[in-house]
Amino acid sequence: MSAPGDGTFATPLTELTGVRYPIVQTGMGWVAGPRLVSASANAGALGILASATMSVEQLRAAVREVKSRTDAPFGVNLRADAGDAADRVRIIVDEGVRVASFALAPSKELIARLKDAGVVVIPSVGARRHAEKVAAWGADAVMVQGGEGGGHTGNVATSVLLPQVVDAVGIPVIAAGGFHDGRGLVAALAYGAAGIGMGTRFLLTSDSTVPAEVKAKYLAASVKDVTVTTKVDGMPHRMLRTAMVDSLERAGRVTSGLRALRHAAAFRKETGASWPRLVRDGLAMKHGKELTWGQVLLAANTPMLLKASLVEGRTDIGVMASGQVAGLIDDLPSCTELVGRIMTEAQATLKSLPR
Repeated sequence: MSAPGDGTFATPLTELTGVRYPIVQTGMGWVAGPRLVSASANAGALGILASATMSVEQLRAAVREVKSRTDAPFGVNLRADAGDAADRVRIIVDEGVRVASFALAPSKELIARLKDAGVVVIPSVGARRHAEKVAAWGADAVMVQGGEGGGHTGNVATSVLLPQVVDAVGIPVIAAGGFHDGRGLVAALAYGAAGIGMGTRFLLTSDSTVPAEVKAKYLAASVKDVTVTTKVDGMPHRMLRTAMVDSLERAGRVTSGLRALRHAAAFRKETGASWPRLVRDGLAMKHGKELTWGQVLLAANTPMLLKASLVEGRTDIGVMASGQVAGLIDDLPSCTELVGRIMTEAQATLKSLPR
């Protein structure tokens, strides 16, 4: 790690991706669109475009919009088990996108295809064994999210999971879950990470397209207002506790199933996916995992419940994925202001450490 006087901050992550600072704006569905991604990239961070909530055509248009807004490197987040993953990878390659990130482990063949095209591959993982697997398959780096992180999450804290992964793999590790400032960046570097990933902190910027009234609810939340529930899609999901979350937790199996079916139909219409494709994606989701068909059906809840809040501002019928760090955030800086503040604080923290 080095911090030269030209305004950059060199780590294995910055060297690998070509960004100025070791900060990643993570690929949040409905949030990480062209405006936020380009603003993050122009601020010197690695912006990641969320593609799972886009059709293939929408993804190509979004990539081109980001390219029209910035010359800086950026990435696209993919679901490796999606039925049209090959089409999305083709867009990444054709459009010259620098980084492909994955919410689920991509196959060895998919990693090889991307690397052969010069794309940096960064899967996200929640366990050491998953990091070891994708590293053995050729991933260039890995993002590890501890239990503090928003959205789908595990139960091992970042401070425990991060050093496990750093010690287990020989590729750069990006730390996610609980980060929002320069002190956190320095702490992650001290653990051996090459940088940090932040979702909630970038959601709460002036460049984020999330409605103002929704951002206000995040800013008003305390740490205790962030909870984990399995009632959205059958898997642990960290979000703000709201009346809607309470309602989901009270709902019976039949009510949850009918709601999930409605949301599956709405998501199919939103993305242009066919019912056969949704079934194939469900089979892929089940493969190698101990999920019931009920849990797979419940997974249809997630995109539309998130869209209701994060796009339409309907927190009464939607949910708000959130890291615990929301309880520590009280302002809405621009991405440029945020990244600059983090790096200034990181430099100051490093200088203040005993020598």
